[in-house]
Amino acid sequence: MGQIKVEKNVGGIKGLCVIEPAVHGDNRGYFMETYSKRDMDEAGLDIVFVQDNQSMSTKGVLRGLHFQINYPQTKLVRVIKGEVFDVAVDLRKNSETFGKYFGVLLTEENKKQFLIPKGFAHGFLVLSDVAEFCYKCDDFYHPNDEGGLAWNDPDIGIKWPNLCGEYKGSASAEGYALLDGTKLNLSEKDQKWLGIKDYTK
Repeated sequence: MGQIKVEKNVGGIKGLCVIEPAVHGDNRGYFMETYSKRDMDEAGLDIVFVQDNQSMSTKGVLRGLHFQINYPQTKLVRVIKGEVFDVAVDLRKNSETFGKYFGVLLTEENKKQFLIPKGFAHGFLVLSDVAEFCYKCDDFYHPNDEGGLAWNDPDIGIKWPNLCGEYKGSASAEGYALLDGTKLNLSEKDQKWLGIKDYTK
């Protein structure tokens, strides 16, 4: 694994990995390999990615928690501008860590990547003024196949950094803000997801 360092089973959750690429820099700037199938194979991560996606979000935007119902995807996510707190929740039925989450800070400075296998819900909170988010998927996008969980479900208990507010029984963003006063910004759809108890039903 010449160009990457892989931390496997992060947070005690089997399959979740944090990957740090080797960054070669000098006074002109830097160079790094953002993906190498050879290095991934050597790390025991035999995945064939078929689609790359990129999004831009502003401070206070929270996207998630999303998962694919019939066409689950493995994702390799990273941030190329700004800073986000990225979260994966284990939804694998027979997993010993079902319902457990792990979160990692992804920034343009630390250049970390987060590998999220099939069977997880995923979401992130933007902590910088702007964030550009890139991710690879091992299956194509399928419309109308998205499920979700409430981002603030107390049964999952995600500790979103720099976020203040009180849970009032729903995924509504009302009353939530970052420490600097930036209001939490969720899509209408993301404010209607239910908690993990309803998911298990």
